[in-house]
Amino acid sequence: MRSPVWHPFTQHGLGEAIPQVVAAQGAWLECADGTRLLDGIASWWVITHGHCEPRIAAAIAAQAAQLDQMIFAGYTHPQAEALARSLVELAPAGLDHVFFSDSGSTAVEVALKMALGHWHNRGEARHRILVMEHSYHGDTIGAMSVGARGIFNRAYEPLLFDVATVPFPTEDAGQACLDTLEALCSGQQKPAAFIVEPLVLGAGGMLIYSPEMLRATREICAQHDVLFIADEVMTGWGRTGTLFACNQAGISPDILCLAKGMTGGAVPLAATMASEAIFDSHRSRDRARMFFHSSSFTANAICCAAANANIKIWHEGEVAGRIATLGAALDEGLASLAGLRGLGNARRIGGIAAIDLDVCDGGYLSDVAPALRAQALAQGLLLRPLGNTIYLMPPYCTTRAEIVRAFAVIGQAIEALPG
Repeated sequence: MRSPVWHPFTQHGLGEAIPQVVAAQGAWLECADGTRLLDGIASWWVITHGHCEPRIAAAIAAQAAQLDQMIFAGYTHPQAEALARSLVELAPAGLDHVFFSDSGSTAVEVALKMALGHWHNRGEARHRILVMEHSYHGDTIGAMSVGARGIFNRAYEPLLFDVATVPFPTEDAGQACLDTLEALCSGQQKPAAFIVEPLVLGAGGMLIYSPEMLRATREICAQHDVLFIADEVMTGWGRTGTLFACNQAGISPDILCLAKGMTGGAVPLAATMASEAIFDSHRSRDRARMFFHSSSFTANAICCAAANANIKIWHEGEVAGRIATLGAALDEGLASLAGLRGLGNARRIGGIAAIDLDVCDGGYLSDVAPALRAQALAQGLLLRPLGNTIYLMPPYCTTRAEIVRAFAVIGQAIEALPG
């Protein structure tokens, strides 16, 4: 019997197999037919310590038995208070206020509304948002507007607002990126904000740029009083080797977006952190100047409990070492692919490794991606290439032997491609 479920980023007309996963542990998923899959992409970049992490699972169970959900407009609860204080302590300096939501896209929407509300409440007509080429920030309307235009959002173009784009800072285009940003920030029409994925553009193809370039863009925005929004939905919680990617550049954004790994990936929760200045521009005796945003499940107590358990794991000091060990294994894995036809631009940062397959049909809808995904699935590896970019972003508990296995499967899948 055909399932009534409509899956994300899935073309059901192709009739591709959709395995049913019934259990998970560590870096492994178990399917209904008994097949085991090594989770090479952390289940869409969310699982950090591993599936069904016992300490997080225990925190969820305990909280579910005490307080599950309550309105957060005008009320609060201990888990949210503790989490907000921990986030302020962990985040780059100056991010003193925490607004909770439920997904990465929503965290970005909140950030954009905060930026526009900030200038509106100050009586300044600043509406334009600056973005980086190839970026992706989510699938809601505002998040799509500040992402790269293309197949992701072509059907929704009439709903999207205009933005100004700076080039992605490759080695050849680094100065062009800075010069363009400088010109846009210093122009007659002052921008409201610049939003960027720090160090790694995820859906854009795992494109990596330097901490020095990130710091330089932050400095330009600061010089011209343009708000700097760091979208760390994917890069946060250790993915780039440090707790936040901004740490490597030594910068503090005006607004920081967090989600995905905030609960260890177990349950959905997001946060948008803002500076005192942005909070104060909304704070008033005038209710018309309040921040007009909410969702029914804002700061859900169960999700906050999971996030607090995740932060406790970070405080125990085991995570950084695991990421370093994982990074070394990923380097070895990339080296093992050397010599295979059509591969290039091998790169790795933290727990993310990527390599590009040079074929004629590029782009996100490349036929290579589903072929590789199917080959990997048949050999027990969950893989989801981005067009012709093959990447691994596994949970931090993944062992060296498991990484060796994953790259062996990738190598075999590449060799099995026709042509």
